[in-house]
Order: sequence, then structure tokens, then C-alpha cells
Amino acid sequence: MRVRYGRWTGTQDPLGADVSADEVLSEVTDELLEGATPEEALRGLQQRGIQGRAAGLDDLRRRVEEARRREAQRMGLDAPLQQVARDLADIIDIERAAVELSTSDQAAERAAHLDRLPDDVPGRISHLEEHDWEDARAEADFRELVEKLRRDVADATFGQLAGALGEMGPEDLARTRDMLADLNAMIAKRDRGEDVSGDFERFKEQYPEVAGDASSLDELLEELARRMAAMSALVSGMSDQQRAQLAEMADQLLGDDLDLSFEASELQQALRREFPELGWGDGVPGAAPSGEQSGSLSETVDWVQHLQEMGDLAEALGQDYPGARLEDVDPEAVRRLLGEEAATDLARLREIERVLEESGAAQRHQGRLELTPRGIRLLGERSLARIYERAISGQMGGHRTPAVGGEGEPTGSTRPLRFGDDFRVDVTRTVSNAVLRQAAEGDEPGSAVSLRHEDFALAEAERRVRAVTVLLLDMSFSMPLRGNWVPAKRVALALQALVASRFPEDELFVVGFSDYARRLQPSDLLVSGWERVYGTNMQHAFMLARRLLSPFAGAEQQVVMITDGEPTAHLEGDQAFFSWPPERETLALTLAEAQRLARTGTTLNVFLLDHDPGAAAFVERMVTAVGGRIFYPDLDDLGTLVVRDFIQGRG
Repeated sequence: MRVRYGRWTGTQDPLGADVSADEVLSEVTDELLEGATPEEALRGLQQRGIQGRAAGLDDLRRRVEEARRREAQRMGLDAPLQQVARDLADIIDIERAAVELSTSDQAAERAAHLDRLPDDVPGRISHLEEHDWEDARAEADFRELVEKLRRDVADATFGQLAGALGEMGPEDLARTRDMLADLNAMIAKRDRGEDVSGDFERFKEQYPEVAGDASSLDELLEELARRMAAMSALVSGMSDQQRAQLAEMADQLLGDDLDLSFEASELQQALRREFPELGWGDGVPGAAPSGEQSGSLSETVDWVQHLQEMGDLAEALGQDYPGARLEDVDPEAVRRLLGEEAATDLARLREIERVLEESGAAQRHQGRLELTPRGIRLLGERSLARIYERAISGQMGGHRTPAVGGEGEPTGSTRPLRFGDDFRVDVTRTVSNAVLRQAAEGDEPGSAVSLRHEDFALAEAERRVRAVTVLLLDMSFSMPLRGNWVPAKRVALALQALVASRFPEDELFVVGFSDYARRLQPSDLLVSGWERVYGTNMQHAFMLARRLLSPFAGAEQQVVMITDGEPTAHLEGDQAFFSWPPERETLALTLAEAQRLARTGTTLNVFLLDHDPGAAAFVERMVTAVGGRIFYPDLDDLGTLVVRDFIQGRG
């Protein structure tokens, strides 16, 4: 077998075929149950990442910031002038040694000229331009350094525009001036709303060394702007003295062509207006005057530009600015700075929403991402799976009553008939058994079929027990304050998934209650749910449960209540009355409604969470009075107990 590997092209599925929407949903279940919107929940998932799958944006940002801190120590803002000063010092030392050994008549004058050298770099360059050199090698080194500095300043100042300067003779400077004028003319034309695509194609033909791979004027201008902004940041980080020296040196090396200076200034102002976000003149955060290495002016500007790109990437990964989108993060920048694995992580994070939408679990509606009914069902199934891992080991049983004969539903399977079974014979299987037996015994083909007792096969059937459950969820303010609300909603989603998948003949209603009770739909469980109101109106909850159960006479009926307190409200007409501590009337009306519910044959099971002693006393008395049960689960065990009790109660 031969295997070939290649770079990710964007056509592969970065999450892999084994990652499904329900697994993505399982990562954001808690946020959704706490009331976060799907977009907020997915953003949180993208920030923290998928465990074992992809690093999150927070981790990628941390790694970029660490890399930037290391890079900031590599060079320093003073590096260009320091490097030039060292190169000049080496040349001067060679010349001074030659002068001291010279016996010529000009030796004394040359030594005096060297003694009058200024301390600053541009002053030394200007002074040495007029020096009568003793050592030919020192003079050649100086001329080479000046030419190198001229090119260096051009590269640092103009970036790729410096390609038009050639050998920087008069004709080259004139060509550069014309090129800058053409750029400024295109910018002005575009700003007037005119089409400049043809002008840019002609510009590329005339100045191929400048346009490079840029496919449009905007792309070229952005590249130029980033270079000039980096130079501006470097200059801003220097001291006033260094800034003045650099400006003077640039003027010396690039000449005093006023038209060229004007066109360059016009271009820089246009780029500042168009790309204000590049932080012109803001300095270089984290950069020190000196670093571990030194370099030329152009190399230092490269370093500053690299630091700026790393800062921009860290900001994009942070996603904490208005209008932030994951598409703002440049995957190529991530690949360059952090490697291929990090780029793959970013691609996986970008695909999360697509996975949900393609599975039908989420969709865009009026620009907002919303869970579909399928998504809510998957969320419930994930909640059930999480609970079920703790609830029962092995296969989960159905709440069926195995039986044969009578009114049961055929299951499609058979077994031998035993004494005492209801006589529900599977005729086809019975005759087939007889034919096969007689053939094995050597009977002639076509002979009459005789039946023996061992031939009879029973058609198995099962009688399904229909159950109706009303789940009452306490939505009072104390539930989230004590951390009880999300586990309670998880139970509701899990029970809905359980009934839909395993007990389709059953009915499950979810009722939330605080000052009033109201029926909840599955989608209602994905909003915050709890309410900043006073009152725990169990009376109204029992009344609503009784109305929901009344159409299902003859079915198994149960009410499951999850609460963390005692009743503190009751109805007076259509209005809720609240009192803390609870009024005797509130307790009496609640107990009476629970007893009325019990007389219909309904079982009441109460799961009492973190609670006050007074709450336990009343709930215990109420449950005892109606023949129900009370549980005191830890939050981690709430789902386990509810699901296990639900399943066992259906047997």
C-alpha cells in the first residue's frame, strides 16, 4: 500500500468524518443551557478549542504573544545607527593607522581632519565625503558603505518602490519621481470613483519591479502602507537626537530632489488616510533600544514590520473588537508563525458552524444562528448520554412488559410453545418446523404433514405500557443562585430525548414554575429560563400538571418535581400571592392541590436540591401525605437518579 501526504488545500474536511454535530453540541451544552445564544456558545468553543481536536483561539493567541515577546528581544530600535557607527569606526581606524604610519607631506593634515570628525553618524559621513584618504582600501570601504547605506535607506523608506531606484543615479531618481507621481494620480482617480484597472495594468508593465505580484492597486497600496508604517513606528521609537540623525542621513543619501520628496510625502499622506489602522507613528510596543542582534536600517524595519504582523495576528485571534470575525484571522500568518498544526487547528475552528448547519442542527435565520428542532433533539441526546454513563452500566432496558398472546404487539420473533402459554401460534413457523423434522426423519417428499407438540412455535408479543410524565422545574431565582438550574435543564432535555428515542408511546410535558407555572417547549430550555421574580408557586404547578394529565386516563401517570425550596406563593384568583416566610394558607393550598393530584392515581416524586431545613420539612410531609417519594441528590447525581427512577418505574 502506498500513502501520499500533502498540504491541506481547503477541500478536505479538517474535522474528519468521525466528528459529528452532536459531539460539537456536547461541547457547548452548558453554555446553551445557561442561556447563551448558539453564536455565543460557538464563539466560546472557538476560544477554548476542542479537547483532543484543536487548540482554541486563546491558546493560539498566547503562543503568538509569546513568540512576539521573544522576537522583540532579538533586535533594538537603535540597531541601525549603532551598526553604521560601528562600520564607520572600523573604516576610520584603518585610515588613522595608515596616516600614523605615513611619511607623506599630507599625513599631518589628514590626521587633523580625522581629529575633527563629529560624533554623530550623518556628520561623520558628510565629513568623510570631503576627506583626502591615505589608505585606498579604507576609501573603497567607505564608498561601498555609503552606497550600501543609500540602498538601505531607500529600501527602508520605500520598500518595494526602491526597486525603481536602480543605481540611484539622476535617471533612476527621475524614474522614481515619475513612478510616485503615477501612483498618486491613480489614487486620486480612484478616490473620484473612476476605474483604474487599466491604469494599474499599464503601471505594472512600466514598473514590474515595483508592482511585483500585486493583482490590484489596493493590494499594492496595502503592501506599501505596511512598509511605510513600520518605518514610521521605528522612527517614533527613537530618541529625538536619533530621529534627527536618521532624517539627516536620509537626506544626504537620497539627495535633495524636491519633486521626489513632494511625491513621496503625498503618497505617505494618502496611505495614512487609507490605512489608519496601521498605527502610524505609534512606536513599537515591547521593543527596547538594543537587543541581542543588530542590523541595517532595512533589516530593522523588516523586524518592526514582523512585530506589527504578530501583533495584528494576536489581536485578530483575540476577537475582542467590534465586528470581529474568525475570517479576520489570516491562516497563512498562523502557518508562518506557529506552524502547520496551528493552521490546521484554525481551519477546524472555522468549520464548526458548517458542521452544525450541514447536519441540520443549526441554521441562519435573519442573520442569526439558531438551533433547529433536530439540534435541540441532539442536545437532549448528548445530555442523556452524559447522564446515562452514570445512571446505568450496560444496555438500558425498555419500559416494556414482555408478554405473549392477548393484546400484545408481535415482535417478529418466535420460540417453542411451553405449557401454560397463551395459545398464539405462529402458523408459518409451526408448519415449517414440522416439514423440516419429517424430512430429517426420512419421510417421502409430498407426504402429509403431521404436527407434534415440539413443532408448535409461539408468536412472541409485548404489551407496551403507556406512561405520561409531567416534569416540574423550579424557575425561581434561588435555582441559579445555588447553581441548580443548568443540571435541572439538562435532566429535562435528557428525559425528552429518552422518551422520543426509547418510549415513543409515552408523553412528557415540561412545566416551569416561579410565581406562576407555564408549559415549556424544548426550545424554551435554551434561554436563561430562571426569572427574577419572587415566589415558588407549587400549587399552580400541580394544577397545571393535573390538567395536562387529565386526557390520559388509564395510562401510568407521574409527576417529577425538581426544586430547591418550599412553596412561597399561591393563587388568589388569577393573581399570585407571595410571602416569605410562607403563609399557612400557601402551605395548605399547596398540600391540597398535591392531594387532589394524587387522587387521580398520579405518582409524585420530588427531587429536593440544595435547600433550607424548613423546605425539607414541608416537602417530606407533603410527599408522605400523597404516598410519593422524596430524593436528596447531589447535583452530580441528579440526572442519574431521575433517569434511573424513570426507567425502573416503567418496568
